[in-house]
Amino acid sequence: MPDQVTNYQCPACTGPLHYAAASGKLECEYCGSVFDVAEIEKLYAEKEKQAAAAQKAAEQQAKESGGWDESSLNSDWGSDAASMRAYNCPSCGAELVCDESTAATSCPYCGNPTIVPGQFSGMLRPEFVIPFKLTKDDAVKALKKHYKGKPFLPRTFTAGNHIKKIQGVYVPFWLFDGTAEGSAQYHCTINHVHEHGDTEITEIEHFRVTRAGSMAFEKVPVDASSKMPDDHMDSIEPFDYAELKPFSTAYLPGFLADKYDVSVADSQERADTRCAGSLEEALRDTVVGYGDVMQTGQSCKIKRGKVHYALLPVWLLDTKWKGKDFLFAMNGQTGKMAGDLPVDRGKFWGTFFAIAAALTAVGLALIL
Repeated sequence: MPDQVTNYQCPACTGPLHYAAASGKLECEYCGSVFDVAEIEKLYAEKEKQAAAAQKAAEQQAKESGGWDESSLNSDWGSDAASMRAYNCPSCGAELVCDESTAATSCPYCGNPTIVPGQFSGMLRPEFVIPFKLTKDDAVKALKKHYKGKPFLPRTFTAGNHIKKIQGVYVPFWLFDGTAEGSAQYHCTINHVHEHGDTEITEIEHFRVTRAGSMAFEKVPVDASSKMPDDHMDSIEPFDYAELKPFSTAYLPGFLADKYDVSVADSQERADTRCAGSLEEALRDTVVGYGDVMQTGQSCKIKRGKVHYALLPVWLLDTKWKGKDFLFAMNGQTGKMAGDLPVDRGKFWGTFFAIAAALTAVGLALIL
């Protein structure tokens, strides 16, 4: 058994490395890998050097390009740090944190029953949190409701599918403030139908329409966890920011918190796209009174402001059916559910061919 614990992680599985006096090497109890001390020190020194260079480059790029203002982000946990615990999943790499009273026994993302305890460090302190409002029982009821009204869901799924794990997780989000300014051009038409004797005449008026404007946005959310599917997070939005509270570790007991692993810089494109899309939609909504509207051009400039760090409540339900895992996410505040369901291909193609046959029959009847 190893007799001295270090803070190094195994390069193979990310489990903790221990110094074994017998061999004089660093050993991993989880995957059995063995490393020279000098080898690991060199690896970590290079990682720290690369991280420092990347941070410096990112700060310089943000300064030159008018990047997001990260001045409100803070890594000082103060006395709260002593009561926090960290866990690492050697299967999928998820890093989770919780208060000392919450025992983490399995990974909420991949269902791996073994997760490795580690030292809490290297995490920004969130500015905001939305506390869980709905319970585990609410999540189970919402999942059963999610199954209903799905015509192509296999009948055996509802009966044979069983929930392996339900876990409340505070998912990390970057919240972006700023302004979007731009314009859009449209080709619009209005049809006028006139009857001249037995002849119907259609007159089409063509218009070139331009709209321009700006839109301030506040706390546009982008999830900061690579383990959480983006489509799941987008689908369970929105969260009610009226219940956004200053962060306190008092909200953590009983829940896990995912450690962010997607940086502000790497989230910037998604944030810009969402902001530009909101402006584009707002401009389009002002083009009314026309029959057909086709957008022909657009431009948008994002003025980046503050970025905030928040933890938002999500119930994760890991289910299993016929040897396959299905992950569902429920908004822990509103109850909105998202997740992929299997498709009964027999039902799907049967319905498809039935509709196709009906349409074909109608078409032939019209021709004859």
